[in-house]
Amino acid sequence: MARVQSPAVAFLAYEHAGRGGKPILLLHGWPETRRIWKRNVEPLAEAGFEVIAPDLRGFGDSPLAPDDRYDAAAHAADAARLVHDLGHERIVACGGDLGGVVAQDLSLRFEGLVERLVLFNTIAPVLPDTPREIPREVRMAADYFIRQSRDADGLAVELDSPEKRRRYVAQFYGSRFWAAPGSFSREDVDYMTEPFADGERFRASIANYEYVGGPRTAPEPVRLTETNHTPTLILYGPEDHVIPRDFPARMEAAFPNRAGPFVVEGAGHFLQWERADVLNGALRWLCLSPEGQQLASASDD
Repeated sequence: MARVQSPAVAFLAYEHAGRGGKPILLLHGWPETRRIWKRNVEPLAEAGFEVIAPDLRGFGDSPLAPDDRYDAAAHAADAARLVHDLGHERIVACGGDLGGVVAQDLSLRFEGLVERLVLFNTIAPVLPDTPREIPREVRMAADYFIRQSRDADGLAVELDSPEKRRRYVAQFYGSRFWAAPGSFSREDVDYMTEPFADGERFRASIANYEYVGGPRTAPEPVRLTETNHTPTLILYGPEDHVIPRDFPARMEAAFPNRAGPFVVEGAGHFLQWERADVLNGALRWLCLSPEGQQLASASDD
């Protein structure tokens, strides 16, 4: 498995495995880096995929954004350039959380690039008839969101050591119950939080929240207010205290050309880690099996 820095996309580091297979782009969310895909990269490469799993700008091993942009459109443009530089004109895009938002934007902003979407536990499109009320249980867990969107600088000042930053991020893998209990061992949490120890990178990682009710305004609005006709597989991990329980219904309304939503028991926000077997199997079937290819061809007609 290659760990490389793209010469053409100087600010993206990425995993690259299975060259020559069917290209699939794995997009992480927050508080994640490409490490969250550790249980997916090799199995998917062995199954016949060419796996591309980048660190988004400002995350992991990717340097800070030279233009100080951390909005979804900027992340999508990075991803599009990366896959084009690797020689691909059509890809499968898979992601949850922020990565799911970027994948959705990518599929609409760069027409024809994304042939299939696989989405889980992400932000659903906000359509004109979508309910605007945020469910009570989500509001109860949203203190982090308010702080990161409206007072990111203050939070960064408070978390003034590598240990404090890592302890803060560790909550989301444990006590905040974004994941099914027991999904992450102490060693797993150490592995996931290590990239957030650096103060500048931690601050950059939470900048994406500032575009929602915070001080930043994106020069290009995210493509998250329209119906998406890209053929899409939708999965939902119900052991998640941050994604609204009506996520399946919202996604069903926004993606008319879909398979699912399918509930994946035993998974929460980090479905690609918690139930890697399910996600890897679904991707193999949808994208590589004769039955999946037949279904995909029918959906394109």
